[in-house]
Amino acid sequence: MKNLFLIVAYSKNRVIAKDKKIPWELPNDKKRFKELTTGNVVIMGKNTFLEIFNALHQPLPERETLVISTTRDFSDCGAKSFLNLDSAIEYSLKKNPDKKIFICGGEKIYNEAIDRVQKMFITEIDLEIEGNAFFPLFNEKKFDIIEEVEFLKPIPHKFITYERIS
Repeated sequence: MKNLFLIVAYSKNRVIAKDKKIPWELPNDKKRFKELTTGNVVIMGKNTFLEIFNALHQPLPERETLVISTTRDFSDCGAKSFLNLDSAIEYSLKKNPDKKIFICGGEKIYNEAIDRVQKMFITEIDLEIEGNAFFPLFNEKKFDIIEEVEFLKPIPHKFITYERIS
């Protein structure tokens, strides 16, 4: 799907969260996330949304936020709720056909979306980190790396952009 992207940061051992929270602080990763997703649509699971909402007391500004949850409606928090990923994507394609759709986590949503995305914006952190939510393995042969940038501080990490081979 040409407008469907995935954005994630994970450790060497593929950890994306510990106890429903991101277990690191990377300012340039946050900056990259903001630059890529602002003005677009973000789709995330309940736990990812709640981490953001509890920190900001609102959804991410200047983005339409769609939350996948079978247990709660988040309209009272300024986000639209959907029972599954397919309905969120379908809604977004109809309502915002020219906007990019970013899959933002967590583990279950990434697992469901990874075989559909056109591009993946990945931050690989060069540390083993303890956690209990993980990014799935994917078939790297189905993607080309179109950009890779390395950083040494504050934690060694790199930005890798993968694009699906047509």
